[in-house]
Amino acid sequence: MTPERPRRADATAATVETPQDAKVAVSRVTEPSALPNPGPAPLYAALDLGTNSCRMLIAQPLGSQFSIIDSFSKSVQLGVGLEASGRLSRASMGRTIQALRICEKKIEKHGVQRMRLVATEACRRARNAKDFIRQVRRETGLALEIIAPEEEARLAVISCAPLVNPSTEQLLVVDIGGGSTELVWIDLSAVAPTDRPRAIMRLHMGFNAQGEGAVARVVDWISVPLGVATLKDQFIDVDDDAARFALMSWFFEENLASFSPYNAENPREGFQIVGTSGTVTTVAASFLNLKRYDRTKVDGLQMTSDQIDLVIREYLSLGPEGRRTDPRIGRDRHALIMSGSAILQALMRIWPTDRLSVADRGLREGLLYAQMSADGVLEDGPYT
Repeated sequence: MTPERPRRADATAATVETPQDAKVAVSRVTEPSALPNPGPAPLYAALDLGTNSCRMLIAQPLGSQFSIIDSFSKSVQLGVGLEASGRLSRASMGRTIQALRICEKKIEKHGVQRMRLVATEACRRARNAKDFIRQVRRETGLALEIIAPEEEARLAVISCAPLVNPSTEQLLVVDIGGGSTELVWIDLSAVAPTDRPRAIMRLHMGFNAQGEGAVARVVDWISVPLGVATLKDQFIDVDDDAARFALMSWFFEENLASFSPYNAENPREGFQIVGTSGTVTTVAASFLNLKRYDRTKVDGLQMTSDQIDLVIREYLSLGPEGRRTDPRIGRDRHALIMSGSAILQALMRIWPTDRLSVADRGLREGLLYAQMSADGVLEDGPYT
């Protein structure tokens, strides 16, 4: 099946005042115990239902940041079979609804009133997505909202704002999902170095948002309908492990042809790539040789191209069986790590940098920041 043409947007702009790093304590591997509610501040929930995973955070505003009260993460494989049939299967919907029941119980337990519960690429593409959304509402009481690729990209960007270096003039934020990959190129050269992370936060209002003074200009963005699950499905009939990896990497690069910075001459100095996804954090954990995932060691880590290539070569040498039993990769990730690594390798091959900033944050954190900002409950007030 040939993927549909990637969606994209025109150049735009924005400015801001924003939070510092969020006090997030979320693991992909384990679900932490709920913390006691520390006070009267309102609780917020953010749920991200993707092609592969269902993940939720419940958090409370804390100064200009937020503190995680509870979380949930489970591989539900909602998109299994979607590439071939164009529909969500009965089995995948059943798994997902089971996970959503747990989320609903957590929301009820904590008395959460403010929430955004979103679904992404699998539900955007499935012909029976509306029926599934109605079934979720009927069986769990949760109202899922299918968001557009632009909003998904925007939320990933603002979640990564605290990781932007003051010296960064050109920023590429990459979010490798299960069903799609979002890339956003931002020009920060007109923004004072100390204001650059904060300048990104106003993008929660939209890529066309305007503000007073210097702005963070979105040069271009793209949503490629290839993520770790959908890219893997494209080459499922290729038996040779190394050949399949090479084909996936080059095929992904071909799908970037309409992204305007792809063929641009961009300076190496002042350029930063921030990567957010399970792929990126798994590669980082493997590089650090973590047998048990530790977010505090991974989030914000800087990796060189050589270090990333070393990990990917090791994955290839392990083969499918070796990857399946490698504790650094994990049981939920081993089948998808090579398609994600193919995307990551393509990105590092294309653009003029030898470093990647690893972000263990993404859509859920962006949803929390956007909700709290709109309500004006963060110390810095609403970012408007």
